[in-house]
Amino acid sequence: MTSLSSSSAYPDSAVYPAAPGPVRPPRVLSIAGSDPSGGAGIQADLKAISALGGYGMAAVTALTAQNTLGVSSVHVPPVEFLRQQLEAVGSDITIDAVKIGMLGDAEVIGEVRSWLGTVRPAVVVLDPVMVATSGDRLLRETAEEALRHLLPLADLVTPNLPELAMLLGEPEAADWASALDQGKRLAAACGNTVLVKGGHLAGDDCPDALVNTGGLLRQDIIEVGGPRVYTGNSHGTGCSLSSALATVQARTGDWEASLREVKPWLLQALRDADRLEVGQGSGPIHHFHHLEASAAPDTFAARLWAEASRELGAINALPFIEGLESGALPESWFNYYLAQDALYLNGYSRVLARAGALAPSEEEQLFWAKASQVCLEVESELHRNWLATRRTSQATGPVTKSYVDHLLAASASGSYGVLLAAILPCYWLYAEVGHRLHASYVRNGEPASHPYADWLRTYADEEFAEATRTAIRFTDLAAASASGQERAAMVEAFAHSCRYETAFFDAPRLFA
Repeated sequence: MTSLSSSSAYPDSAVYPAAPGPVRPPRVLSIAGSDPSGGAGIQADLKAISALGGYGMAAVTALTAQNTLGVSSVHVPPVEFLRQQLEAVGSDITIDAVKIGMLGDAEVIGEVRSWLGTVRPAVVVLDPVMVATSGDRLLRETAEEALRHLLPLADLVTPNLPELAMLLGEPEAADWASALDQGKRLAAACGNTVLVKGGHLAGDDCPDALVNTGGLLRQDIIEVGGPRVYTGNSHGTGCSLSSALATVQARTGDWEASLREVKPWLLQALRDADRLEVGQGSGPIHHFHHLEASAAPDTFAARLWAEASRELGAINALPFIEGLESGALPESWFNYYLAQDALYLNGYSRVLARAGALAPSEEEQLFWAKASQVCLEVESELHRNWLATRRTSQATGPVTKSYVDHLLAASASGSYGVLLAAILPCYWLYAEVGHRLHASYVRNGEPASHPYADWLRTYADEEFAEATRTAIRFTDLAAASASGQERAAMVEAFAHSCRYETAFFDAPRLFA
């Protein structure tokens, strides 16, 4: 198997600098109450932030005596102590996002409002905690008006349906259409985005919707569907969702993308909640279900992602990606990249066809055969629409040759699992990088003047995202039936392909 550090025509010690470390995790501050049973409040927030890849911090607004059965007592410390907590964290640590939960009383709300006005964090998610899952009131009635004045300082507000109704001073919505209408009116009143949640409605479907009156969202209502998870253990769901959204939003800058990433995690956290067996009442959700799953053979991709995430940080820091995002990328670099991409896709299509020949099921055979055909079609399209009108070298570059040689070696190994592991980074890393670039383009208002606008728009292709998920699933299945030695070879093949992906994006800087 070809190695970047040995017999490769593109040794990293010669022309490719050492990859930087992974991008630092978002630093997320939770301003909320404490739940000693660990299911809600800052305890749930810190778990959710960590589960979604962030570094969690907490400023405590209130102390509760509660468990899975209910809340028996609430103590609100002097507001001066909250001020000291916020100043201590803010004076020392850069805060990327803030999640606000239980505030308790009007004085606490006023202090948080004053701090937000001074610090102005980039991302603020407000979960207007007013009533606990058990039905216990967590916000004094005299503080409701103060909370309404705090709402405009948040970028995203995440009330459940009872809280949404209380904020508007109306009866609780009885159906989804009414809930969306209430969400639109609250968003209009506050000038921000409201996440309308369908968890309190009846039925097998449990939709969520981002609602606003303009701004970064591309439309007024973006609905993300999902199944209802029937469980008695949902303690801390709202706290966890809002914290997870704050964490992911600090990375993506796109509320829709953040919700689409967080919601599957939350659904699985609810599905696995019963396994925790915590308490006699409404137990907590399982924040770290994915860590348990990563040790199982059928979630082998979780192990591969540890390799991919390191290279993803390196790719995002490359001048080519930065230039493509800003529009400052030299056209000669882009032309070189596309020319090499066309040459690469020709070889990649042969490797995909080989995967189809080795595939054990008809579903996999058809998937890889179609993928091979799409590669050839994309190559033809590149030549016809862009490269045919521009002057660039048609010679195979050293990175392209080494990468294709590596894939061909994997296809000749005779192992379906090793071949899939080598193939996967071209799907997975490309999809992740593309998602980030497209989110940035949308966040900047989708300027038509961007020289690579047409290219950036293609990154929103849901069909490719779905194909990536399918490729990951097939790799997991192959690993489940592989020997320990073969799984080790899969990890090695995957890691090499990840490094070639980074090298491929950096090649225009070196060779264009």
